[in-house]
Amino acid sequence: MIDTFDATATLEARIRQDPAQFRVLTGDRPTGRLHLGHYFGTLHNRVRLQDLGVEMNVLIADYQVLTDRDVADNLGEHVENLVLDYLAVGIDPARSTVFAHSAIPALNQLLLPFLSLVSVAELGRNPTVKDEIAHSRQAAVSGLMFTYPAHQAADILFCKANLVPVGQDQLPHLELTRTIARRFNDRYGNGTPVFPEPEALLSAAPLLLGTDGTKMSKSRGNAIALSATADETARLIRGATTDSERRIAYDPVRRPEVSSLVLLAALCLDADPQQVADGIGDQGAAALKRTVTEAVNERFAPIRARRAQLAEDRGELRRILAEGNERANALADITLSQVRAAMKHC
Repeated sequence: MIDTFDATATLEARIRQDPAQFRVLTGDRPTGRLHLGHYFGTLHNRVRLQDLGVEMNVLIADYQVLTDRDVADNLGEHVENLVLDYLAVGIDPARSTVFAHSAIPALNQLLLPFLSLVSVAELGRNPTVKDEIAHSRQAAVSGLMFTYPAHQAADILFCKANLVPVGQDQLPHLELTRTIARRFNDRYGNGTPVFPEPEALLSAAPLLLGTDGTKMSKSRGNAIALSATADETARLIRGATTDSERRIAYDPVRRPEVSSLVLLAALCLDADPQQVADGIGDQGAAALKRTVTEAVNERFAPIRARRAQLAEDRGELRRILAEGNERANALADITLSQVRAAMKHC
Protein backbone atom coordinates (compact mmCIF):
# COMPACT_ATOMS: atom_id res chain seq x y z
CA MET A 1 0.00 0.00 0.00
CA ILE A 2 0.94 3.66 -0.40
CA ASP A 3 2.65 5.24 2.59
CA THR A 4 0.31 7.64 4.37
CA PHE A 5 0.98 10.52 6.72
CA ASP A 6 4.39 9.20 7.85
CA ALA A 7 5.71 9.81 4.33
CA THR A 8 4.14 13.24 3.85
CA ALA A 9 6.86 15.25 5.59
CA THR A 10 9.58 13.54 3.53
CA LEU A 11 7.65 14.11 0.33
CA GLU A 12 7.09 17.77 1.18
CA ALA A 13 10.83 18.18 1.74
CA ARG A 14 11.53 16.68 -1.69
CA ILE A 15 9.04 19.05 -3.28
CA ARG A 16 10.64 22.09 -1.68
CA GLN A 17 14.10 20.90 -2.66
CA ASP A 18 13.28 20.24 -6.33
CA PRO A 19 9.71 21.14 -7.34
CA ALA A 20 10.51 20.73 -11.04
CA GLN A 21 10.82 16.95 -10.68
CA PHE A 22 7.11 16.67 -9.91
CA ARG A 23 4.10 16.72 -12.21
CA VAL A 24 0.68 16.88 -10.53
CA LEU A 25 -2.73 15.81 -11.77
CA THR A 26 -5.68 17.03 -9.76
CA GLY A 27 -9.19 18.18 -10.53
CA ASP A 28 -12.92 18.04 -9.95
CA ARG A 29 -16.14 16.92 -11.54
CA PRO A 30 -18.31 19.85 -12.69
CA THR A 31 -21.37 18.98 -10.63
CA GLY A 32 -21.80 22.41 -9.04
CA ARG A 33 -19.88 25.28 -7.56
CA LEU A 34 -16.93 24.47 -5.33
CA HIS A 35 -17.28 25.03 -1.60
CA LEU A 36 -15.25 25.79 1.51
CA GLY A 37 -14.40 22.12 2.01
CA HIS A 38 -12.82 22.09 -1.45
CA TYR A 39 -10.87 25.24 -0.68
CA PHE A 40 -9.29 24.07 2.56
CA GLY A 41 -9.05 20.45 1.44
CA THR A 42 -7.49 20.88 -2.01
CA LEU A 43 -7.69 24.26 -3.72
CA HIS A 44 -5.38 26.27 -1.55
CA ASN A 45 -2.87 23.39 -1.66
CA ARG A 46 -2.97 23.44 -5.48
CA VAL A 47 -2.11 27.14 -5.45
CA ARG A 48 0.70 26.47 -2.97
CA LEU A 49 2.21 23.76 -5.19
CA GLN A 50 1.84 25.95 -8.27
CA ASP A 51 3.63 28.79 -6.50
CA LEU A 52 6.44 26.46 -5.45
CA GLY A 53 7.06 25.65 -9.12
CA VAL A 54 5.43 22.22 -9.43
CA GLU A 55 3.95 21.48 -12.86
CA MET A 56 0.18 21.47 -12.35
CA ASN A 57 -2.51 19.84 -14.50
CA VAL A 58 -6.03 20.63 -13.33
CA LEU A 59 -8.76 18.45 -14.81
CA ILE A 60 -12.42 19.31 -15.26
CA ALA A 61 -13.84 15.79 -15.38
CA ASP A 62 -16.91 16.54 -17.47
CA TYR A 63 -17.22 13.01 -18.92
CA GLN A 64 -17.56 11.63 -15.40
CA VAL A 65 -20.82 13.49 -14.74
CA LEU A 66 -22.73 12.06 -17.70
CA THR A 67 -24.31 9.62 -15.24
CA ASP A 68 -26.32 12.52 -13.77
CA ARG A 69 -28.90 13.87 -16.21
CA ASP A 70 -29.58 17.01 -14.15
CA VAL A 71 -25.90 17.97 -14.23
CA ALA A 72 -25.30 16.92 -17.83
CA ASP A 73 -28.13 19.14 -19.05
CA ASN A 74 -26.28 22.20 -17.68
CA LEU A 75 -22.74 20.99 -18.24
CA GLY A 76 -21.41 24.05 -20.07
CA GLU A 77 -22.45 26.33 -17.25
CA HIS A 78 -20.98 24.00 -14.62
CA VAL A 79 -17.67 23.84 -16.49
CA GLU A 80 -17.40 27.63 -16.74
CA ASN A 81 -18.24 28.01 -13.06
CA LEU A 82 -15.49 25.55 -12.19
CA VAL A 83 -12.98 27.58 -14.23
CA LEU A 84 -14.20 30.69 -12.40
CA ASP A 85 -13.65 29.06 -9.01
CA TYR A 86 -10.15 27.95 -10.02
CA LEU A 87 -9.09 31.38 -11.22
CA ALA A 88 -10.66 33.15 -8.26
CA VAL A 89 -8.66 31.16 -5.69
CA GLY A 90 -5.38 31.76 -7.53
CA ILE A 91 -4.89 29.04 -10.13
CA ASP A 92 -2.81 30.77 -12.81
CA PRO A 93 -3.48 29.47 -16.34
CA ALA A 94 0.00 30.65 -17.36
CA ARG A 95 1.54 28.20 -14.88
CA SER A 96 -1.17 25.53 -14.54
CA THR A 97 -2.93 23.64 -17.34
CA VAL A 98 -6.71 23.68 -16.87
CA PHE A 99 -8.47 21.29 -19.26
CA ALA A 100 -11.62 19.23 -19.79
CA HIS A 101 -12.03 15.47 -20.25
CA SER A 102 -14.22 15.76 -23.29
CA ALA A 103 -11.62 17.78 -25.21
CA ILE A 104 -8.81 15.22 -24.87
CA PRO A 105 -9.56 12.19 -27.10
CA ALA A 106 -6.24 10.44 -26.52
CA LEU A 107 -6.72 10.54 -22.73
CA ASN A 108 -10.05 8.77 -23.02
CA GLN A 109 -8.64 6.19 -25.42
CA LEU A 110 -6.34 5.00 -22.63
CA LEU A 111 -9.38 3.76 -20.74
CA LEU A 112 -9.68 0.66 -22.95
CA PRO A 113 -6.23 -0.85 -22.34
CA PHE A 114 -6.42 0.16 -18.69
CA LEU A 115 -9.71 -1.70 -18.21
CA SER A 116 -8.03 -4.83 -19.56
CA LEU A 117 -5.59 -4.67 -16.65
CA VAL A 118 -8.12 -4.70 -13.79
CA SER A 119 -10.82 -7.14 -12.72
CA VAL A 120 -14.49 -6.47 -12.17
CA ALA A 121 -13.96 -7.36 -8.51
CA GLU A 122 -11.22 -4.74 -8.16
CA LEU A 123 -13.49 -2.07 -9.59
CA GLY A 124 -16.45 -3.14 -7.49
CA ARG A 125 -14.73 -3.06 -4.12
CA ASN A 126 -13.42 0.48 -4.47
CA PRO A 127 -14.89 2.30 -1.43
CA THR A 128 -15.20 5.66 -3.17
CA VAL A 129 -17.27 4.11 -5.95
CA LYS A 130 -19.43 2.40 -3.33
CA ASP A 131 -20.07 5.76 -1.67
CA GLU A 132 -20.88 7.44 -4.98
CA ILE A 133 -23.31 4.66 -5.84
CA ALA A 134 -24.95 4.86 -2.41
CA HIS A 135 -25.60 8.58 -2.81
CA SER A 136 -26.53 8.47 -6.48
CA ARG A 137 -30.03 9.59 -7.41
CA GLN A 138 -30.09 7.19 -10.35
CA ALA A 139 -32.30 4.10 -10.44
CA ALA A 140 -29.42 1.93 -11.71
CA VAL A 141 -25.64 2.18 -11.71
CA SER A 142 -24.17 2.90 -15.15
CA GLY A 143 -21.05 1.30 -16.53
CA LEU A 144 -19.44 4.74 -16.61
CA MET A 145 -19.77 5.15 -12.86
CA PHE A 146 -18.55 1.61 -12.27
CA THR A 147 -15.40 2.18 -14.32
CA TYR A 148 -14.67 5.53 -12.67
CA PRO A 149 -11.44 4.29 -10.96
CA ALA A 150 -9.96 3.18 -14.29
CA HIS A 151 -10.95 6.45 -15.91
CA GLN A 152 -9.26 8.32 -13.08
CA ALA A 153 -6.13 6.26 -13.74
CA ALA A 154 -6.23 7.49 -17.33
CA ASP A 155 -6.57 11.06 -16.04
CA ILE A 156 -3.47 10.70 -13.91
CA LEU A 157 -1.29 8.68 -16.25
CA PHE A 158 -2.01 10.41 -19.56
CA CYS A 159 0.31 13.25 -18.51
CA LYS A 160 2.71 10.96 -16.60
CA ALA A 161 1.77 12.61 -13.31
CA ASN A 162 3.97 11.37 -10.48
CA LEU A 163 2.27 13.25 -7.63
CA VAL A 164 -1.43 13.37 -6.77
CA PRO A 165 -2.78 15.43 -3.87
CA VAL A 166 -5.51 13.35 -2.21
CA GLY A 167 -7.52 12.93 0.94
CA GLN A 168 -7.34 9.73 2.97
CA ASP A 169 -10.62 8.53 1.42
CA GLN A 170 -9.16 8.78 -2.09
CA LEU A 171 -6.17 6.53 -1.47
CA PRO A 172 -7.90 3.43 -2.91
CA HIS A 173 -8.34 5.25 -6.23
CA LEU A 174 -4.67 6.12 -6.36
CA GLU A 175 -3.66 2.62 -5.33
CA LEU A 176 -5.57 1.24 -8.31
CA THR A 177 -3.83 3.77 -10.57
CA ARG A 178 -0.48 2.54 -9.28
CA THR A 179 -1.60 -1.03 -9.90
CA ILE A 180 -2.59 -0.23 -13.48
CA ALA A 181 0.71 1.56 -14.14
CA ARG A 182 2.68 -1.35 -12.69
CA ARG A 183 0.74 -3.97 -14.64
CA PHE A 184 1.06 -2.05 -17.90
CA ASN A 185 4.81 -1.65 -17.38
CA ASP A 186 5.19 -5.34 -16.53
CA ARG A 187 3.14 -6.50 -19.51
CA TYR A 188 4.23 -4.06 -22.19
CA GLY A 189 7.22 -2.10 -20.93
CA ASN A 190 9.91 -4.54 -22.09
CA GLY A 191 12.16 -3.42 -19.27
CA THR A 192 11.46 0.30 -19.74
CA PRO A 193 8.55 1.68 -17.68
CA VAL A 194 6.00 3.61 -19.72
CA PHE A 195 4.21 5.04 -16.70
CA PRO A 196 5.34 6.26 -13.28
CA GLU A 197 3.65 4.95 -10.15
CA PRO A 198 2.35 8.24 -8.74
CA GLU A 199 2.81 9.16 -5.10
CA ALA A 200 0.06 10.41 -2.82
CA LEU A 201 0.46 13.82 -1.24
CA LEU A 202 -1.96 13.65 1.66
CA SER A 203 -3.78 16.78 2.70
CA ALA A 204 -3.13 17.90 6.26
CA ALA A 205 -6.53 19.63 6.39
CA PRO A 206 -9.02 17.84 8.66
CA LEU A 207 -12.45 17.06 7.29
CA LEU A 208 -14.99 19.88 7.39
CA LEU A 209 -18.57 18.80 7.95
CA GLY A 210 -21.51 20.25 6.09
CA THR A 211 -24.16 22.42 7.71
CA ASP A 212 -26.22 19.30 8.53
CA GLY A 213 -23.36 17.61 10.37
CA THR A 214 -22.54 15.11 7.60
CA LYS A 215 -19.72 15.20 5.03
CA MET A 216 -19.71 18.50 3.14
CA SER A 217 -20.74 17.73 -0.41
CA LYS A 218 -22.15 19.51 -3.45
CA SER A 219 -24.61 16.67 -3.98
CA ARG A 220 -25.96 16.75 -0.42
CA GLY A 221 -26.89 20.44 -0.44
CA ASN A 222 -25.07 21.12 2.84
CA ALA A 223 -22.12 23.17 1.59
CA ILE A 224 -21.16 26.83 1.59
CA ALA A 225 -20.08 27.69 -1.95
CA LEU A 226 -17.01 29.81 -2.60
CA SER A 227 -19.30 32.07 -4.62
CA ALA A 228 -21.88 32.47 -1.84
CA THR A 229 -22.63 36.05 -0.83
CA ALA A 230 -22.00 37.31 2.69
CA ASP A 231 -25.74 37.13 3.41
CA GLU A 232 -26.04 33.60 2.02
CA THR A 233 -23.07 32.55 4.14
CA ALA A 234 -24.65 34.01 7.27
CA ARG A 235 -27.96 32.26 6.58
CA LEU A 236 -26.32 28.88 5.98
CA ILE A 237 -24.16 29.10 9.10
CA ARG A 238 -27.16 30.19 11.24
CA GLY A 239 -28.89 26.98 10.19
CA ALA A 240 -25.89 24.74 10.87
CA THR A 241 -26.32 21.80 13.24
CA THR A 242 -24.73 22.19 16.69
CA ASP A 243 -25.62 20.58 20.04
CA SER A 244 -27.25 21.44 23.38
CA GLU A 245 -24.09 22.19 25.38
CA ARG A 246 -23.60 25.89 25.98
CA ARG A 247 -19.84 25.89 26.46
CA ILE A 248 -18.01 25.78 23.13
CA ALA A 249 -15.19 23.25 22.99
CA TYR A 250 -13.02 21.77 20.27
CA ASP A 251 -13.64 18.05 20.66
CA PRO A 252 -14.02 16.43 17.20
CA VAL A 253 -14.80 12.96 18.59
CA ARG A 254 -17.48 13.88 21.14
CA ARG A 255 -18.83 17.08 19.54
CA PRO A 256 -18.19 16.81 15.79
CA GLU A 257 -20.68 19.45 14.57
CA VAL A 258 -19.53 22.18 16.96
CA SER A 259 -15.89 21.26 16.39
CA SER A 260 -16.27 21.52 12.61
CA LEU A 261 -17.59 25.07 12.96
CA VAL A 262 -14.73 25.92 15.32
CA LEU A 263 -12.28 24.44 12.83
CA LEU A 264 -13.76 26.45 9.96
CA ALA A 265 -13.32 29.68 11.90
CA ALA A 266 -9.77 28.68 12.86
CA LEU A 267 -8.83 27.90 9.25
CA CYS A 268 -10.18 31.24 8.09
CA LEU A 269 -8.38 33.10 10.87
CA ASP A 270 -5.12 31.08 10.61
CA ALA A 271 -5.61 30.33 14.30
CA ASP A 272 -5.55 27.30 16.60
CA PRO A 273 -9.01 25.68 16.96
CA GLN A 274 -8.63 25.33 20.72
CA GLN A 275 -7.91 29.04 21.07
CA VAL A 276 -10.96 29.89 18.98
CA ALA A 277 -13.15 27.67 21.17
CA ASP A 278 -11.70 29.12 24.37
CA GLY A 279 -12.35 32.63 23.09
CA ILE A 280 -16.06 31.87 22.70
CA GLY A 281 -16.32 29.87 25.93
CA ASP A 282 -19.76 29.94 27.53
CA GLN A 283 -21.34 32.28 25.00
CA GLY A 284 -22.99 29.37 23.23
CA ALA A 285 -23.82 28.34 19.67
CA ALA A 286 -25.11 31.75 18.57
CA ALA A 287 -21.78 33.37 19.39
CA LEU A 288 -19.92 30.53 17.67
CA LYS A 289 -21.95 31.01 14.51
CA ARG A 290 -21.34 34.78 14.55
CA THR A 291 -17.60 34.16 14.89
CA VAL A 292 -17.62 31.65 12.02
CA THR A 293 -19.68 33.93 9.77
CA GLU A 294 -17.38 36.91 10.31
CA ALA A 295 -14.27 34.79 9.77
CA VAL A 296 -15.56 33.19 6.56
CA ASN A 297 -16.81 36.42 5.05
CA GLU A 298 -13.58 38.27 5.81
CA ARG A 299 -11.37 35.46 4.48
CA PHE A 300 -13.30 34.97 1.25
CA ALA A 301 -14.26 38.56 0.41
CA PRO A 302 -11.25 39.03 -1.95
CA ILE A 303 -11.86 35.68 -3.65
CA ARG A 304 -15.54 36.47 -4.15
CA ALA A 305 -14.75 39.92 -5.54
CA ARG A 306 -12.24 38.46 -7.99
CA ARG A 307 -14.73 35.79 -9.04
CA ALA A 308 -17.41 38.38 -9.72
CA GLN A 309 -14.98 40.40 -11.84
CA LEU A 310 -13.89 37.35 -13.84
CA ALA A 311 -17.51 36.32 -14.43
CA GLU A 312 -18.06 39.47 -16.50
CA ASP A 313 -15.98 38.04 -19.37
CA ARG A 314 -17.14 34.52 -20.17
CA GLY A 315 -15.27 34.62 -23.44
CA GLU A 316 -11.99 34.87 -21.56
CA LEU A 317 -12.92 31.81 -19.52
CA ARG A 318 -13.52 29.83 -22.71
CA ARG A 319 -10.21 31.07 -24.17
CA ILE A 320 -8.32 29.96 -21.06
CA LEU A 321 -9.94 26.54 -21.21
CA ALA A 322 -9.20 26.20 -24.95
CA GLU A 323 -5.51 26.94 -24.35
CA GLY A 324 -5.39 24.41 -21.53
CA ASN A 325 -7.09 21.82 -23.73
CA GLU A 326 -4.47 22.39 -26.43
CA ARG A 327 -1.59 21.82 -23.99
CA ALA A 328 -3.24 18.73 -22.52
CA ASN A 329 -3.89 17.29 -25.98
CA ALA A 330 -0.22 17.60 -26.83
CA LEU A 331 0.70 15.57 -23.73
CA ALA A 332 -2.03 12.99 -24.34
CA ASP A 333 -1.05 12.43 -27.97
CA ILE A 334 2.55 11.72 -26.99
CA THR A 335 1.49 9.27 -24.27
CA LEU A 336 -0.96 7.44 -26.51
CA SER A 337 1.74 7.06 -29.17
CA GLN A 338 4.04 5.52 -26.56
CA VAL A 339 1.28 3.20 -25.37
CA ARG A 340 0.48 2.03 -28.89
CA ALA A 341 4.17 1.44 -29.60
CA ALA A 342 4.56 -0.55 -26.38
CA MET A 343 1.47 -2.62 -27.21
CA LYS A 344 2.67 -3.10 -30.81
CA HIS A 345 -0.05 -0.74 -32.10
CA CYS A 346 -2.88 -2.70 -30.51
